[in-house]
Amino acid sequence: MGDTRGSVQVIDTHAHLDHERFRDDLDDVIARAKAAGVWPVIEVGSDLATSRAALGLVRRYPGLLAAVGIHPHEAKTASDAALETIRAMASEPGVVAIGEIGLDYHYDFSPRDQQRRAFAAQIAIAKEVGLPIVVHDREAHADTLAILKSEGAAAVGGVMHCFSGDWKLARSVLDMGFYISVGGTLTFPNATSLRDLVARLPLDRLLLETDCPYLTPVPHRGKRNEPAFVVLVAEELARIKGVNVHEVATETTRNASILFRMANLLRLNAHC
Repeated sequence: MGDTRGSVQVIDTHAHLDHERFRDDLDDVIARAKAAGVWPVIEVGSDLATSRAALGLVRRYPGLLAAVGIHPHEAKTASDAALETIRAMASEPGVVAIGEIGLDYHYDFSPRDQQRRAFAAQIAIAKEVGLPIVVHDREAHADTLAILKSEGAAAVGGVMHCFSGDWKLARSVLDMGFYISVGGTLTFPNATSLRDLVARLPLDRLLLETDCPYLTPVPHRGKRNEPAFVVLVAEELARIKGVNVHEVATETTRNASILFRMANLLRLNAHC
């Protein structure tokens, strides 16, 4: 990571550290993240089991934060009882968002009507508990936007995780007060259209993420992704914007603090 390692302070707003690929060395992964200036990390659930795991990691690693929710892949499991469990988890210490939730029409692992129902229901939960949402949208831009609008998601705000839409979608969600998150994809050689889009987006509405262990940035493609590598995303974003990486770090950290309703996030970052 060059001479920026440890000299910037950023937040990885989307990680899956409960994944089996971190089973044997998670303490070391957390240590490398902190050494690289990456803290806090937000651990994001995708079903009841991983949401419970996220709560466990919050207890295990003070300062780590969590989102709880049911991913569109798992929407078929989003029974009323499961949704009530997510609602209860949302009040646990360290939970800062409902997610990841949304629609995925690429894989269709759950029927689309069930995806839409689970998405709408979890937006309602977010509004009830006053938390922002973490949105997964893959090849479902029109329906995602329609549900965000019809369910009044602007009331709580949120982030479009690993954004893959076009300028029209970006403009629409920005107008709703949402943030847009970028990760390792930004560094991929074939991501020209994404870089062009990001160049047009305001820095004060962007977040950084890894989505680890997936989407490992260049030059580590083919390896497991981890939170420390989000610094590489910050460096690429700085290059695209023509600014210093410290400005990217400062702005995106402030953005995360605002979105996740935590006025003490920067102070927490400094002391954990």
